[in-house]
Amino acid sequence: MGKPNFSDEFKRDAVAQITERGYPVAEVSERLGVSQHSLYAWKRQLAKVVSGDASKDVEIRQLKRELARVTEERDILKNRRRLSPPVRGRNGSCYGAAGRVAADGLLEA
Repeated sequence: MGKPNFSDEFKRDAVAQITERGYPVAEVSERLGVSQHSLYAWKRQLAKVVSGDASKDVEIRQLKRELARVTEERDILKNRRRLSPPVRGRNGSCYGAAGRVAADGLLEA
């Protein structure tokens, strides 16, 4: 007799009963008609997949922190330009710091 093939969804649900809902492996094994050995193997397989996702989660959290920092820096610089006093140019015209930066060609408004 061949070994039965179970879908990935079935395996995830079986493991979830053990890990998330707290049912004993023996009970889940008996109820689903699957060996305890298979349940433990599926649990190990899914743990490897989740650990791969964990490294992605770490990177995502790091990138979110960096984005927040850069956004804050941008907002500070925006406010500084808006609050800075007007500056007199060489020809006597008056413009703010944002105009000065734009006039220098560093920022296109």
